[in-house]
Amino acid sequence: MSLSSTPSANRVHIGLYGKRNSGKSSLINAITNQETALVSDFAGTTTDPVYKAMEIHGIGPCMLIDTAGFDDEGELGRLRVEKTRQALEKTDIAVLVFDGRPVTEEKEWLSLLKQKKTPILAVVNKLDLLENPQAYADTLKRDYGLSPVLVSTKTREGIDKVREELIRLLPEDYEQESITGHLVSQGDCVLLVMPQDIQAPKGRLILPQVQTIRDLLDHRCLVMSCTTDKLDEALSALKQPPKWIITDSQVFKTVYDKKPKESRLTSFSVLFANYKGDLSEFVQGAAAIESLTEHSKVLIAEACTHAPLSEDIGREKLPRMLRNKVGQGLAVDVVGGPAFPEDLSGYDLIIHCGACMFNRRHVMSRIDRAKSQGVPITNYGVAIAKLSGILDKIDL
Repeated sequence: MSLSSTPSANRVHIGLYGKRNSGKSSLINAITNQETALVSDFAGTTTDPVYKAMEIHGIGPCMLIDTAGFDDEGELGRLRVEKTRQALEKTDIAVLVFDGRPVTEEKEWLSLLKQKKTPILAVVNKLDLLENPQAYADTLKRDYGLSPVLVSTKTREGIDKVREELIRLLPEDYEQESITGHLVSQGDCVLLVMPQDIQAPKGRLILPQVQTIRDLLDHRCLVMSCTTDKLDEALSALKQPPKWIITDSQVFKTVYDKKPKESRLTSFSVLFANYKGDLSEFVQGAAAIESLTEHSKVLIAEACTHAPLSEDIGREKLPRMLRNKVGQGLAVDVVGGPAFPEDLSGYDLIIHCGACMFNRRHVMSRIDRAKSQGVPITNYGVAIAKLSGILDKIDL
C-alpha cells in the first residue's frame, strides 16, 4: 500500500514524550532515517504537536507525533503541555524519552499512560553524553518498572533496537480490522446508497464510502452504488435482491421502507461505530434517547472541523430529529475536532460521528471518558436508527 493511500486514521500512532531538549525530534529523525522533525539545541523548539505520516519498514504506515516538552513553562508553556496531553488520546504506542536528568514530570505522564493502558517504550537518549547511562537505566527499571533502550541519535547506537521494540509493541489487531468482514461473505452482492447532496464533497466520495468500497472489494463482494433517488432503478436492474444494502444514515428510513425483504440493511456510520469504537456501548447509549425531555442536554461531537453547510447532519438534522421527539426546549451543544469537554457531567447523552478522521484509540478514549462519568454515548448511525424506529430491524 502506498504512503498516500493510507488514511491518517488507519495508521498506528506513535507519540514521543519527554522534557524539552531531551532529543525527541532527533530520535524521530534517527528512526525514520530522514530529517523529519526540526531539531535545535534551543529548548522548546517543538511547540504544538507535529504529526508526520511515515512508512517504516517492519511497522508499516504510521503517524509519528513529535510533542512539546511536558516541562514547558509560563502561560504559553501551559497551553503547549495541554496540547501534548491531548495527543495522549490518540497515541497507540508512547515513546517516553529520558536523557539522564532527574525523573520529575515523567512520573505523572507514566501514570497517565498506564491509566490509558498505552504501551510504553522507554528510551534513554544521549548515550554518548551520559557518564553512566547503564546505572541511570537500572534506576528506571528499579523505581518505575521500565526496561529502557539506550540510544545515541548522534552515533545511531540503539536505533535498530528502538525499531524492534516498536514492532513488538504494535497492537495485536493492527492491520487486521475490517469494516465489513464480520458481515459479508465472498460473492455477496452489496448495494451502496450514497446521497450526493450539498454535504458531499464535489468530485469525490467521502472517506467512509471510499474505505467501505475498498473493504468490500477486498472481501470479493459484488458492489453496486446509487444515489437515494435512483434506489428503485438500482434494485430493478438486479436479477435478485442484494444480500446487503449499506446506506447513509440520513436516509435510513427511506431506504428501509423500499428495501426488499430478503436484503439486510446497515449504514456506513453503524459500520464505523463497530470499526472505530464500541458498538455495544453505542447501542446501549441510544436507549437514553427514550429518557430525554425538553429539559435535557445533548452533546454532538464531530471528529472533523469542516465548515458546516445547510442541512448539516450534526448541527441541523440530528438536533431537529431529537427536538421533534422530545420537545423544542432540548439543549444541544456541538463540538468539532479536538474540542471534546473534559467534564461531561452536564450532559444526558453524547452522540458522536462515525469518526472516520480518528484512529480507534482516540474514539475509545472518548467512550471511556463518557463511561467513567456515567454519561451514555452513542453515534450518528445508531442514534438515527433509534429515532427512526428501526434500530431493532437493522444489522449491527
